[in-house]
Amino acid sequence: MADSIKHECGIALIRLLKPLSYYQKKYGSWQYGLHKLYLLMEKQHNRGQEGAGLATVKLDPSPGSEFIFRERALGSGAISEIFANVQNKLNHFSPEKLQDVDFAKKNAPYAGELFLGHLRYSTTGRTSMSYIHPFLRRNNWASRNLAIAGNFNMTNVEEMFQHLLSEGQHPRDYADTFVILELLGHYLDREVQYQYDKFKDAYNNGHALTRKIEEELDIPFLLKRAAKLWDGGYVLSGLIGSGDAFTMRDPWGIRTAFYYQDDEVAVVASERPVIQTAFNLKKDDIKELQPGEALVLKKNGTSYLSQIIEPKKVTPCSFERIYFSRGSDYDIYRERKKLGELLIPNIVEMINHDFDNTVFSFIPNTAEVAYLGMLEGLENHFNHEKALLISEKRRSLSKEEIESILSKRVRSEKVAVKDIKLRTFIAQGNTRDDLAAHVYDITYGSLRRGKDTLVIIDDSIVRGTTLKQSIIKILDRLDPLRIVVVSSSPQIRYPDCYGIDMSKMSDFIAFKAAMELLKTEDKQHIIDEVYRKSVEQKNKRPDEMVNYVKEIYDQFSDQQVADKIAEMLTPKGTKAKVKIVFQTIEDLHKACPNHKGDWYFSGNYPTPGGNRVVNNAFINYIEGSENKTYQFKLTF
Repeated sequence: MADSIKHECGIALIRLLKPLSYYQKKYGSWQYGLHKLYLLMEKQHNRGQEGAGLATVKLDPSPGSEFIFRERALGSGAISEIFANVQNKLNHFSPEKLQDVDFAKKNAPYAGELFLGHLRYSTTGRTSMSYIHPFLRRNNWASRNLAIAGNFNMTNVEEMFQHLLSEGQHPRDYADTFVILELLGHYLDREVQYQYDKFKDAYNNGHALTRKIEEELDIPFLLKRAAKLWDGGYVLSGLIGSGDAFTMRDPWGIRTAFYYQDDEVAVVASERPVIQTAFNLKKDDIKELQPGEALVLKKNGTSYLSQIIEPKKVTPCSFERIYFSRGSDYDIYRERKKLGELLIPNIVEMINHDFDNTVFSFIPNTAEVAYLGMLEGLENHFNHEKALLISEKRRSLSKEEIESILSKRVRSEKVAVKDIKLRTFIAQGNTRDDLAAHVYDITYGSLRRGKDTLVIIDDSIVRGTTLKQSIIKILDRLDPLRIVVVSSSPQIRYPDCYGIDMSKMSDFIAFKAAMELLKTEDKQHIIDEVYRKSVEQKNKRPDEMVNYVKEIYDQFSDQQVADKIAEMLTPKGTKAKVKIVFQTIEDLHKACPNHKGDWYFSGNYPTPGGNRVVNNAFINYIEGSENKTYQFKLTF
């Protein structure tokens, strides 16, 4: 993606199922869990570079000793920082004492059996340490302690906040993470109290009563009571101080979570290949948490799946497949190649079937897999054309002519090169723009000047800023006749509200192109009508609201919008003719048949809160108040 967008968060949860001495003996260190957590987090670094945190819970700690530990840090180097801090705290003990598992278990911080890691991207601009996961809720009763971390964004924070007020609470913050922490903590308190009231008369000893309460904690029950209020995309993991843990996925399946368990360890992560890499597993060894389902890990080492909420309109996020998740996943790799392959008919039409005078390339680095699929599709198409030509003229072709036909190849080159990240903040005005134009470089001599068309594929076009300010400018220096930019995703037209920083209508070049078309074609009344309808429904319940912004796009074909985008993204003075080809939503679904969450492209939101988000985003755009975060959108 030429325009970098912030997105998603990453989670990693590990439960060691053997005593620490087992890992010391088999793997040479009781820090096995910490080492694996580090690997899981580093392999998901793509999911969050604004901060990171970890939490550890010790099982069966001695009274008077700490049993929950946490480290958090800000910045792109946060993972290294938090683990360095852990190691520094362990280095307070001599090497001999750290080799003593019993001593470490009793005295060393982070010598625990439960680990929770988080990588954070914020879409609200809130980057202080107080917003870094995991979040902690403390209490002298171990079973009332709670650490949570997640990949989520809720659209109905106001409703959840009001629910806490109705229960008599005074929440300390309005952000969705704080509200969810207090909701879960509230129902955890009630569950502990219920078990206390149930068993207090049967136990005279307080420690025995506590153990009984911890054994009987009904995690699915408290999740059901809290989650019934949630509208959004989420995967939420939690550690309870007494030793239980859980991970839950939203009932729409918007966010992803995968898990693995054997007799040594249970592990959860946002992506499948990171578990494969960290534990040397095959893809079929790893399971996907299903929509509305929770994996519950009990202190005694048992685990089970529980359906917390019945699946609703299951629409897993397609952007996970197009861009966000690691391309090393078995299925995602094939899906991205398919996205490139399915573009072939439109590409061939755009270049007028002229393979001899067309060079194909890609915009580094995330579009490379779609590029490979595009090349395979082009080769297949080209070979089919050659076979038809030979078949039709087989009696008149000489051996030399057949060899000439067979020798033709799709011309592919690495034309664009991602250069160093230039520090454009040191420059001002035109100087800054000039520096920005050099974020990408070109391979000189890869095209025949004045003769070739250049087709270059990207995985998506959001704002188009980098295309206009850098890529098209620099590619034009090669003097192509035409530059055809191909997007392996459809036109991004609508804001996201489930964890990606695409919340403003002005973020989308497709929206600006459609608005410009309406104005140039004297259809301002369409804009006014959509605004009127949006304002009139502003105070309705989310499930009563309609996405009227669709009417903005209904006036034009996809290609009309694409042509306008190309016009708007062509820098002044560009010699080459610029065209843009977008993936269709239909072909997106063919390539990613199990991930049909396409609301960014279609405006079909899976939850009621989505229509409220797009409604408010459009009103804010028309009223010139986009700098406000859309209503109740606080994400982590």
